[in-house]
Amino acid sequence: MNMILAILVFYPFLGGLLSYLTGRYREDYRNYLAEFVAVSEFALAVLLAWMSRGSLGAETIAQLHIPEICGFGLDFTLDGFRVIYSLVAALMWMMTTLLSGEYFRHHDNKNRFYLFLLLTLGATMGVFLSADLYTTFIFFEVMSFTSYVWVAQEENAASLRAAATYLAVAVIGGLVMLMGLFLLYHAVGTLEISELPEAVRACEDKNVLYAAGACMLVGFGAKAGAFPLHIWLPKAHPVAPAPASALLSGILTKTGIFGILVISSNLFLYDEAWGNLILGIGVLTMFGGALLAVFSIDLKRTLACSSMSQIGFILVGVGMQGLLGEENALAVHGTLLHMVNHSMIKLVLFMAAGVIFMNTHALNLNEIRGFGRKKPLLKAIFLVGALAIGGIPLFGGYISKTLLHESIVEYGGGWVMRAVEYIFLFSGGLTVAYMTKLFAAIFVEKNASAEVQRKFDHMKGYMNGQSTFALAGSAVLLLIWGLFPHTIMDRAAAIGQGLMHLEEEGHMVAYFSFQNLFGGAVSIGIGAVVYFLVIRRYLMRTEGEKARKGTGACAAYADAWPAWLDLENLIYRPLLLQFLPFICGVACRIADSFVDLSVVVLRRTIYSDSPLPHERTEGNAFTERAGKLLNGLQGLGNRLWNRKNPGGKDFVHILAVRYEEFTETNKIIRRSLSFGLMLFGIGLCLTLVYIIWW
Repeated sequence: MNMILAILVFYPFLGGLLSYLTGRYREDYRNYLAEFVAVSEFALAVLLAWMSRGSLGAETIAQLHIPEICGFGLDFTLDGFRVIYSLVAALMWMMTTLLSGEYFRHHDNKNRFYLFLLLTLGATMGVFLSADLYTTFIFFEVMSFTSYVWVAQEENAASLRAAATYLAVAVIGGLVMLMGLFLLYHAVGTLEISELPEAVRACEDKNVLYAAGACMLVGFGAKAGAFPLHIWLPKAHPVAPAPASALLSGILTKTGIFGILVISSNLFLYDEAWGNLILGIGVLTMFGGALLAVFSIDLKRTLACSSMSQIGFILVGVGMQGLLGEENALAVHGTLLHMVNHSMIKLVLFMAAGVIFMNTHALNLNEIRGFGRKKPLLKAIFLVGALAIGGIPLFGGYISKTLLHESIVEYGGGWVMRAVEYIFLFSGGLTVAYMTKLFAAIFVEKNASAEVQRKFDHMKGYMNGQSTFALAGSAVLLLIWGLFPHTIMDRAAAIGQGLMHLEEEGHMVAYFSFQNLFGGAVSIGIGAVVYFLVIRRYLMRTEGEKARKGTGACAAYADAWPAWLDLENLIYRPLLLQFLPFICGVACRIADSFVDLSVVVLRRTIYSDSPLPHERTEGNAFTERAGKLLNGLQGLGNRLWNRKNPGGKDFVHILAVRYEEFTETNKIIRRSLSFGLMLFGIGLCLTLVYIIWW
């Protein structure tokens, strides 16, 4: 079993390199090899889950230590949560890889995409299976850099800008996280996840723990897409290929949530202050993402903003775990189940968006409007995802949202928690509204152009058999998952709850009781009101010329979100690229001027130059005196023994020239020595790095 852990992590790295080399000669063989790696990775995850079935309730099923790698070595472990998410990750990679063959048929740089697709799979598995935060950090950073290539895949202006934003957020978040790891290790002396609770209890300086936790929260929250570090999410998804978007949204954001769960459940277990912080971030992320999705008219951007909102729902669950203390079973189960639900839902929805894009080469709702009117299979697949994320009863999203809502109600807490509950229900209503907008635009309404609509209606082979299996298979799994809440979902929640230190399963929830159904109905009612009274009435515009002629033109979806209200362009880029460089430049100028002024003052006071009797044009005092002596001897010789051939040399000048040559030679030697010393220093540094890391 330990060997399977290592294979799950490192096998995709090897597979990615082999697929890249194969693709340099035969693209079809490369596709087959990549698909084989993804399918066999899923098979290994299933095998690992089957072998672990008798120990799924245990805190640790298997452990693996690989010494002498990166100094501390790499540590991996397996428990119920990790079994579940290794299965989810492998399933998502298998389905998206199967879709990629058709999706990238007419794209460039396919070889590069498959390479980094499989490299990111290995890094993601490394994050979920990591047993200490040091291993988590290493694979987390590898994952950030390999997934950057996905965002930049198309290499146009929009994708490169979005990729730069994604990389900047990832790098800055990673550096801040690393500082948090330094602080944590200094405070408690370990980064082993299983040892953290005991080490934290023995730590006297809690402020250091809060500082370390805040730093790590920045790093993990940036990857999760939590407010205010969500800026990469709405920009990266629309420009990334659809298979990559499904993974970015469905699984890579969960690596950030995994990190937040680790620090919340091990550093700040039952900590009310920490719970309030996570809850506040979750509420802002939940509502902000839903609001952005309502205003968006780009299919993949809407789904990306939806991901931000659903991450907010999950963070609300994490926050409620801290507030509810030992009675947090509802929050624990709701958090875990909504993580899995969101992963599976976004797999279905983004792959469906990929099918739409590869047939229309557009994502704007006005351009793809009516595409799915006569495509019942695609309509059913998209509908399953839409109903699940909307929290409609009999679908998985309803179950997890019910648990999260019940955890808020159970806590009580006065008007503040009442406000949180209202925002929770309202955000759920916004989810229903924007998913209704997407479904109606693509599968119910007609395109404004009758010719385009006829083209859409007569489009038969819009996806091949392999893509059909990927989409339909994922939708069926999502449907089955939600139809059996007690048999499947509750069991999965009980298996994965050990990561959050929940020992008891809690009481069984009557998901379809009147009270819970009423909560779902409130969100559905809010969604209907928002869709008909806001989206249809205020966020749709009739085209000007046809409206003036009164021809009854079809209203178009309008991009009504203010362009200036963009955190990246409004705050982050001016702050990082203009304000901070300006402040640093002014500070450096002041420091430079102060040094120059200090030198001038010292030269004119303490270290003022002593006056010279006369200024020499060349040489120094020694060459001048020696030259004058030699000139005197030369003059004496001219008068006594060398009168026939008198000499006329100027020894003052000759010695001065010799002195300059000697000085220049010494400078060359010194420079050479300095260069040698510099090379020695570089070699020494490389030797130290080798000793430390290897």
